[in-house]
Formats: sequence, structure tokens, C-alpha cells
Amino acid sequence: MKKGHQVTMKEIAKKLGVSVSTVSRALKDSPELHEETKRKIVETAKEMNYQPNLLAQSLRISRTKTLGVIVPEITSHFFASCISGIQDFANKRGYNVMICQSNESIDQEIANIKTLVASQVDALMISLSRETNHYEHLFELYNREIPFVLFDRVQEDIPVSKVTFNDAGGAYQVTNHLLESGCRSIVYVSGPEDLYISKKRKEGYLKALREYGIEENPAFIKVTDLTEADNIRIAKEIAAMDPLPDGVFCMIDPLAVDVLTYWKSVGIKVPEQIALAGFTNNPTSAVVEPPLTTVSQPGYEMGKLAVSHLLDQLDGLVSDDPISIVLDTTLVPRKSSQRTI
Repeated sequence: MKKGHQVTMKEIAKKLGVSVSTVSRALKDSPELHEETKRKIVETAKEMNYQPNLLAQSLRISRTKTLGVIVPEITSHFFASCISGIQDFANKRGYNVMICQSNESIDQEIANIKTLVASQVDALMISLSRETNHYEHLFELYNREIPFVLFDRVQEDIPVSKVTFNDAGGAYQVTNHLLESGCRSIVYVSGPEDLYISKKRKEGYLKALREYGIEENPAFIKVTDLTEADNIRIAKEIAAMDPLPDGVFCMIDPLAVDVLTYWKSVGIKVPEQIALAGFTNNPTSAVVEPPLTTVSQPGYEMGKLAVSHLLDQLDGLVSDDPISIVLDTTLVPRKSSQRTI
């Protein structure tokens, strides 16, 4: 153990192969545990020179009844829906919510965390920025025993609860739909490859292709940083492909809308020449021409489930052990993918 390192209950739990809540109960001499279990945990805590985190304890005792929420973009319809779900259900439980946006910047994400922790929020809810490709700031939160959950854009290795959609399943649905519509050369346009949702949606895309006996073609996987300028760059790349692909699946709806807008400006017809689909069911997807085939993911429900689980942990109604909550998605077929086979 490094000099000056403060041992946490999580480290004791990991060494003994028990849950954090079990360690916590043992150190409080809970009558619910067997005496032998308590003895082992207490002895291990002494051997590891465990000292209670008095700051964390004082914060838990003197609650501010405030949660901190960090999202990439408040203006995004999806994240606005998540915030609505969080706020409604937090308020019902007597909590206020402080909302920050990272503006898709890891530096701003780190600054937001520092600000919210300094404001003594009881816990944090975080959806990662598209720039977030290292995670020391999250592991620091975890090691300081500050409660938090990750939602939508998560990092799989951090041992906290996570709320996600079945991103691979939704991508499989929409790719399979394009295949059933007669497409056989389908491009997947991804966001930054470190993003959880980029990886999972790529998995679903590739699974659908494999089931149709179509091999992965690296030239058919494009990556954008999700800015409008880079989305248009990808739209131009696809328009220059010879022959044109007959289908394109974009990781999120705003990306698909940027692609569609550019194609219309250069005379590429959707779906006659290229079938197009997105993911999110953003309101814009229903009003563009042609209306965009997409996958619905209920942001309000995600926010509600994430905050409910976090507050249940804070109130001791469920174990502190991390869980994964996965929500289903629904295919929303529209005119943009209606090809004549």
C-alpha cells in the first residue's frame, strides 16, 4: 500500500471477496452477520490499517438532500428527457437537483465534478462526454467513497451501478430492418470509438450482418466526432463511394439528419438510392423529409430508474453493490428506409 494511501471499504471487500455493504455492516457490529464473518472483516481492516472516512461519514449524516447531475448537452432532447425523469423522481423523494453540462469536454466534466463535490451534493449522476477516454477522475470519486451512478454513456470497468439501453440490441434491430428491406451494402457511421454506445451499436450492426452471411468491411465503418462539420465530411465520403452503399445506419439521429441534409443538397435520393436510419427517436427525425427510421430510447424512463436506484442506495433500501440496469429499445420504421426490393 502506498504511503499516505487511505484504505477504503471497497478495498477490504475486494480482498475478502465480499460486498461493500457486508464490510460496512461488519464494521458497525451489525447483529445480522455471523460472528466469524465480522471477525474476519475486522481483522482484515486492522491489518490493512483502515481508518474510517470521517468526511464521507459526516456528509452522509448531514445530508444536503441535493444530487449533482452531469450530462454532455442540456440542449439535447434525449438528455433533456433524462433530466426531466431525474428531477421529477428526485423531487418526489425530497431531493433537489443541481445540473451541469460538460459540453462534450472531458476538462469541463472534471471541473463539473469538482464543483458539485465542493457543493457537498449527496451523490452524483454522470453521463460521459464524447471526449472522455481516460477515467482517473471517476476512479478518484470511487476511491473517496462518494456515491455515483453512470447512465447512458458509461465506462464498464468502474464498479458502480450503471443504467444503459440495450444499445447492441437496438442497433441489431435497425440493421436487420435495413437488411430485410433489401440492403446488402450497409455503412455504419459511428461516433468516437471510445464511447460505450459507439462500441455497443457497432456490435449490434455486425451481428445482424453476420446472420445474413455478410462479412465485416472496414471501408463500411466510418467514424465522426459528431460535430456538424465532421458529420458532413462523412456524408461527402459516402456520397463519393463507387458504387454507392444501399443503406446507412447512423449512430444517433442528429448525425443522420446532417447526412440527409447534405445528400439532399447534392441530389442523392433517400430511400431510392440509399436507405437511411438513425438511433434515438429525436423529435426532428419525425419531421425531416423523408421521415427518418430510428430506434426509440425513452430518456425519461432512464432518468427515473437511475435516480430511483441511486436514492435507494443512499437510503439503505438496497445494497451498495453495483448493478447494471438495461432498458429495451423499440424500432421506429419510417419512410427513409422504405426501399422497393
